[in-house]
Amino acid sequence: MINRTRLASLYAAEQRRFEETHPVSHALFQRAQGSLLQGVPMHWMAKWAGGFPIFVRDGEGAHFRDVDGHRYIDLCLGDTGAMTGHAPAATVAAVERQARMGFTYMLPSEDHLWVAEELTRRFGLPSWQFAMTATDANRFAIRLARMLTGRSKILVFNWCYHGTVDETFATLRDGAVVARSGNLGPPVDPALTTRVVEFNDLLALEAALAQGDVACVLAEPAMTNIGIIHPDPGFHAALRALTRKAGALLIIDETHTICAGPGGYTAAHGLEPDLLTLGKPIGGGVPGAVYGFSEEVAARLAGRIVQADCDTGGIGGTLAGNALSLAAMRATLGQVLTAESYRLTIPLAERFQAGVEGVIAEFRLPWIVKRLGCRAEYWFRPTAPRNGGEAAAAGDFELDLFMHLFALNRGIMLAPFHNMALMSPATTTVDIDRHTAVFRESVEALLG
Repeated sequence: MINRTRLASLYAAEQRRFEETHPVSHALFQRAQGSLLQGVPMHWMAKWAGGFPIFVRDGEGAHFRDVDGHRYIDLCLGDTGAMTGHAPAATVAAVERQARMGFTYMLPSEDHLWVAEELTRRFGLPSWQFAMTATDANRFAIRLARMLTGRSKILVFNWCYHGTVDETFATLRDGAVVARSGNLGPPVDPALTTRVVEFNDLLALEAALAQGDVACVLAEPAMTNIGIIHPDPGFHAALRALTRKAGALLIIDETHTICAGPGGYTAAHGLEPDLLTLGKPIGGGVPGAVYGFSEEVAARLAGRIVQADCDTGGIGGTLAGNALSLAAMRATLGQVLTAESYRLTIPLAERFQAGVEGVIAEFRLPWIVKRLGCRAEYWFRPTAPRNGGEAAAAGDFELDLFMHLFALNRGIMLAPFHNMALMSPATTTVDIDRHTAVFRESVEALLG
């Protein structure tokens, strides 16, 4: 239904508008060519629509301003890292207080105990450790799973994303495990370390686990990084039964699916992981992550890590569990990322979904909207994908770029990698209705 010539023309017009209205960001981007690789601090920032990223001046709550003075409704929220909203007061106060007392000690504080006890209350796992990022938490969990099982391989679902964990940058091509497109300098052929099956494919999962060499299954409980893909009814019960039968540990990555509620998808749906990882929003935007263990796994680990070698095992880090991160985590969990906040944010995501679905119905578009808790996303396809392969096949990079840039030029920022919107406790119905109006305007422009 989309005229590609018209789409290209519309995008070019939006790009001109972007360049004209963002001269300071453009100048800073040009200056950055002299000191930053490709003019950005992280190479993936080159993916922002418009040809260069906007440079931020400040943010508060669900909004931020750029150096050109434009104010934006932030529906990206640091791709979950800022789902608490920017600069939540309780977290800011805790960070300011801790900063005056010291940033890091390489020693525990009472905050470590409080956070671990709160995580146990939310997720049901009795033992916890700290990391700097969810990537690290996943790496450490995988190492421990390999040690406990004596097996070398992990299993992931096709088109998953679990941070920059080498073993997870694998996909399926004609049934074979290969390096995912864009995988920079893989240390080994991923077929040597990883088995890959499609999400919701229990027969393939059972066959892969039956080979007896899988140490762990690393999974989001609902896929999010290729778009929101919900598990089929009964999928998680079968996943849990199959991993136990095969002697493989089950690691649930809640870094994005914490949008489902204060205890993530795990608490909302009664899951029973062996290990659980979580990063990004737990510190209100201050770097920090956690990984937890079931009682059985904690018991199996007891005494397995030799004291003389515990600082060279490939787990932990000098700044992991630093005092500043823990102060932020305690304040965020205790006062910001609470059950009360979800009672605000989930209805906002429902309103976002209803608004976009109303426009889709009005113009009879073959598109859909999916939602998980306070996270929502629209798809340029008529039916919901059941797995990563179907989701990847539905990708439309040019249309994504246009929709993102059209919204950005009108003061709304979506996540750059897909059409995701996240709600914070500071997001308002006015913000959501503004997005619906802009979405409708973009559709009208597309259809002429």
